[in-house]
Amino acid sequence: MLISLLGLLYLVSGRAVRSQDATGSRFVCNAIPPGAEPGCGYAPTGNRFQSSSPVEDELRNTIIQLRETILQQKETIVSQQGSIKELNSKLARCEASADESSQGKSRGQGSRRKEGGKNTMGDLPRDPGETIDQLGKTMQSLKGRLENLEQQSLRLPSTNVSAGGVSALTPLPLELRELLRQRLGALETQLLRKVAELEEEKSQLYNETAAHRQRTESTLNSLLERITELEKSNNAFKSPEDFKVSLPLRTNYLYGRIKKSLPEMYAFTVCMWLKSSASPGIGTPFSYGVPGQANEIVLIEWGNNPIELLVNDKVAQLPLSVSDGRWHHICITWTTRDGFWEAYQDGERLGTGDNLAPWHPIKPGGVIILGQEQDIVGGRFDATQAFVGELSQFNMWDRVLRPVDIVGLANCSAYMPGNVVPWVDANVEVFGGASKAALEICEERAFDS
Repeated sequence: MLISLLGLLYLVSGRAVRSQDATGSRFVCNAIPPGAEPGCGYAPTGNRFQSSSPVEDELRNTIIQLRETILQQKETIVSQQGSIKELNSKLARCEASADESSQGKSRGQGSRRKEGGKNTMGDLPRDPGETIDQLGKTMQSLKGRLENLEQQSLRLPSTNVSAGGVSALTPLPLELRELLRQRLGALETQLLRKVAELEEEKSQLYNETAAHRQRTESTLNSLLERITELEKSNNAFKSPEDFKVSLPLRTNYLYGRIKKSLPEMYAFTVCMWLKSSASPGIGTPFSYGVPGQANEIVLIEWGNNPIELLVNDKVAQLPLSVSDGRWHHICITWTTRDGFWEAYQDGERLGTGDNLAPWHPIKPGGVIILGQEQDIVGGRFDATQAFVGELSQFNMWDRVLRPVDIVGLANCSAYMPGNVVPWVDANVEVFGGASKAALEICEERAFDS
């Protein structure tokens, strides 16, 4: 009976096992955690995926935060690159504006461009150097931020927990650390290259500005040289003596000056061509002053007085008349013996006299002025005594010329330059608006007659 019952149970259990195998059911053995109740419905599969250690969670969160930080820094770098491009564009516009201003346009066009160009550069500094400095500061700031990011990203929480429950820091994996360094290095290289390009553009702009300044100065120098050449060509008379000095106004600042001075003389002859229609009086064709005696030799027609010859401030009146606006040849002789003098006009002797500073030698080392009377040696002129007109062929000898020689000079049949003061271009300076011009006096004389 007992045996039959056991066989029946074996048969029933075997069918149950085959039935479960046919339906695909199976039993899985899992370990129950300590303290868990066996009948609490513990789900081993869910625990395996839903539960992890706090260290792993902290590491995962740190990696996510680092990734977000890197993305933010990348966006910042892209924004900085945009700023660099904008600064580069503005610098190019500044350079273009400088090039336009360097062109030789009219003053009106320059004014219109200046008025229309106000505030077109926005926040761009006036000096390209300020742009470079600002960009350099931006690059340094960005570089500092990148270095801080590198220092922060090179350390992550460790999976090791210390005895006090605080997680220690360990370096990132070598691959990630190397990747970060490469990215940061590439960005820094790009920034440095852009700064170098801007520095080069700045240098080129300065070089072009310096070159433009040099071209402008060269052009001005060329113009000055050309003007000097033209002035020389105007003074390059056919012969050194064929010129005149013009003194058109009665002032105290128009005059000519003879560079040569006089030696000590005991006689002299002065000859010149004069043309004047001034009234009253033609003024002072010439004066010779020495230290201590401003009126050593003076020829003057002042106010309604006749022409006077002064020697050592002694006066002789001359019977000459040259205020008709025509060219006249004047010669005056003097000798210290008895102070004898002669006056010639157009080759004719019109008067003589004596006792004009007799036995007085003409002092050396003075100054000969054309067109003004000297109150001190070489200066302090009086406008009322200034010569108004034109003067040419002023010659002086240290002797008394013969009448035949004076006639030859007056009718242009002889040419005798003064042995003390010859009339040559290199000996005559003009000041205050007085001028020198070409003149062949004999041809001019023939034309007037």
